[in-house]
Amino acid sequence: MRRFYEGNDNKGYQEVVDKEAGLELIGFDLIRLEPGENAVYESGEYEIGLVILQGTCSVKVDDVTFDMLGTRRSVFDGKPTTVYVPRDSKYEVTATGSMMLEIGVCKVKARKKYEAFVIDANDVTTEHRGKLNWQRDVNDIITSKYEGKVDRIVLGETYSMPGQWSSYPSHKHDTDNLPFEVNMEEIYHFKVNPGQGFGIQVMYSDDMSLRESYIIKNGDSVAIKNGYHPVAAAPGYQVYYLWVMAGADTRQLTPCDDPNHAWVKAVEKMV
Repeated sequence: MRRFYEGNDNKGYQEVVDKEAGLELIGFDLIRLEPGENAVYESGEYEIGLVILQGTCSVKVDDVTFDMLGTRRSVFDGKPTTVYVPRDSKYEVTATGSMMLEIGVCKVKARKKYEAFVIDANDVTTEHRGKLNWQRDVNDIITSKYEGKVDRIVLGETYSMPGQWSSYPSHKHDTDNLPFEVNMEEIYHFKVNPGQGFGIQVMYSDDMSLRESYIIKNGDSVAIKNGYHPVAAAPGYQVYYLWVMAGADTRQLTPCDDPNHAWVKAVEKMV
């Protein structure tokens, strides 16, 4: 089972998280186009969240065109614009403006075809989470308020503060045990600011049969099929990750905190 995928600067359409990850429901790819370039793709069995990481574009989904999309020069420059592409759809992306377009292609196997729509930057809700040295900001892109407009996909962004932890206290979501936990696959795609920085992705299980960590650099990705998965940002560097999740039967986010470290949530209420 492959968990870590090193980033690169390849242009065009690039499959990032492949079948070696052992994920059954989700995938992650990248689109990079120079200004003026355009390309046509098909969603197939996947519903897709096209998250504009940088640049501007227009996107045509079947017979519907969405123009003047994108507001940021990097992921550290404001909130995202996202296009929801239903399964069994043809979509065309055209890079506009003066800089390279980069789009995160967040894919989830869907049972039903819905309508295409755009989530503007102003539609994205930002929540500050954590206290002390586990603080982060989270952009909710496609979460509970889109129930009935999408099938399985859950999508967002996390900004870890320099020198701090996120996805903490450590949590997992690899077992169906309602109402305490729902099994959901997840993928993280990372950016680091400034670009020479790094973070640490930790992955472990209760019995430590999974006990791994990865040095995260700008553009890397991680597939999360099981285990706890906190992230640490090196001092002086902000670590961002785009995350896409899906469960087989529900979109309800129900993570299970590591009982050894869940006590920090009580501390949050005291400081």
